[in-house]
Amino acid sequence: MSVAAENPQAEVTLKDKHRGMWALGDYPTVASTVIPDLGAVLVAAARITAGDRVLDVAAGPGNAAIPAALIGADVVACDLTPELLTAGRLHAEQRGADLEWREADAEALPFSDGEFDKVISCVGVMFALHHQASADELVRVCRPGGTIGLLSLTPEGFIGQMFAAMKPYAPPPPPGAQPAPLWGSEQHVRALLGDRVTGISAQRGTVRVDLFAQPADFRDYFKARYGPTIAAYRNIADDPARVAALDDDLSELAQRHDRGDATTILDWEYLLLTARRLAG
Repeated sequence: MSVAAENPQAEVTLKDKHRGMWALGDYPTVASTVIPDLGAVLVAAARITAGDRVLDVAAGPGNAAIPAALIGADVVACDLTPELLTAGRLHAEQRGADLEWREADAEALPFSDGEFDKVISCVGVMFALHHQASADELVRVCRPGGTIGLLSLTPEGFIGQMFAAMKPYAPPPPPGAQPAPLWGSEQHVRALLGDRVTGISAQRGTVRVDLFAQPADFRDYFKARYGPTIAAYRNIADDPARVAALDDDLSELAQRHDRGDATTILDWEYLLLTARRLAG
């Protein structure tokens, strides 16, 4: 039985907390500065073309939704966090993209069965709390024969390791929640989608992040701007020793992965997966 079925008010509170975490800091700047090109990678992999009816789930500020709209697709971008949608609307206006923005929970999408030709998510749905519920919704709103396209950061990659480093310091996850980087495991996503899809294509890639002069600069950037990192620090704010330990752990993580010389260069691994929904 789901948390919502057992206690609907607890589910509302849980989603409010999750929404609030992503409103912390400045995720739109992180998305547009650190990983600006990943959305276009997903749009190309999903073979989105003019006239396609497209849903971008957990769209954030529109890294994938806006490129899809710019090539002429009929796009709806949805997200749980209104602040991210507000930033997305501004980005879309600045780039001349016309699309619809909707507040929506990835685990209970307010759309009809089979409404979209392409259903995509770029480093988005992976952060929904309940993976199976989210995957079920991705499949449900995709038309038979339509495409589901996902780009997710991997457990073994830099961001997966960052979440592992933050885990001892972060608030405990809610019951039933699974780690976000599991969406970067092909086996996990195949199990979530099950026999409702065919033609799965999965490949790993990396995005180069070279914005930071030193490993500590990466830490300070995420400490100030990235909701999950801010939440971890807030959880230990009354314990200076643990704050210092998390500082050290994040700097050490960046140093361990740094392959640059004069500046810090990090390669973030992702899984790019597409599948076609079966009929029936």
